[in-house]
Amino acid sequence: MGNSTSGGLPARVPAGEPETEEPLGLSELPTELLEMVLSHVPPHVLLGRCRWVCRRWRDLVDCQALWLNILARDHAALWPVVSTCLPPADDPRPCVLGRFCELRPIGRNLLRNPKGLDLLPVCLQVKVPLPQGPGRWWCHKKKQVLDLEKEGFWPELLDSGKMEICVSDWWAGRQGTDNIYHLIIQLLDANQSILDHFSSVPVPIRQWRNNVSFEVNHVFSNFKKGVCFVSCEHWVQDMEFLSEHYGVSLPNSSVIVRVRLS
Repeated sequence: MGNSTSGGLPARVPAGEPETEEPLGLSELPTELLEMVLSHVPPHVLLGRCRWVCRRWRDLVDCQALWLNILARDHAALWPVVSTCLPPADDPRPCVLGRFCELRPIGRNLLRNPKGLDLLPVCLQVKVPLPQGPGRWWCHKKKQVLDLEKEGFWPELLDSGKMEICVSDWWAGRQGTDNIYHLIIQLLDANQSILDHFSSVPVPIRQWRNNVSFEVNHVFSNFKKGVCFVSCEHWVQDMEFLSEHYGVSLPNSSVIVRVRLS
């Protein structure tokens, strides 16, 4: 006989559970929605992880549209300047704007070693006549070359006339040595030919002034187009007889690219 309850009424057959729809995966989202979602991911994650998920994600991360949304939202103060000198939409270099968003190079000290630590000096021995007799002076050189593209810039931005390069250097003598300090900054093109340069006046640092710090500042404005590298050279001429010690310390140096105010 059919199903019935103890009271003779037909038993209720339990209804089947409603079918649940599988949630869409990120890769199944329409391009516009996926791009919106990815725009809220930190740039270093987009470049370091998301770009390698699949070909579609790679194409989105390499596309300017994603980074233009991020620039307009997260770099609102720079957007009026950056938006007028964007790289070409068909630029073959991937993630040009992405590197800019990740590294945030404008207003940041680009020197990785601002105090000159662990840079091996290049020592040039030069024989010069000394009052006490034949001897040698030592010249010491520390050099850093900045690749502006690797730091996050692109040619159209640097060539826009809206950027300036600010150089600042502090130095002090070390106890017990006489030195002459000299700073040379060069703006170089892609072939590392000199487009512009700044050379400080050589400053003698005598032993009795070793506790005094010195500062030099220079701003490159309206520099020529094609700047790709910034070369920073610190030269010290040690005037001590047969001295082989590097006699100048660099408390702090900086190379900063910023937006021109006028």
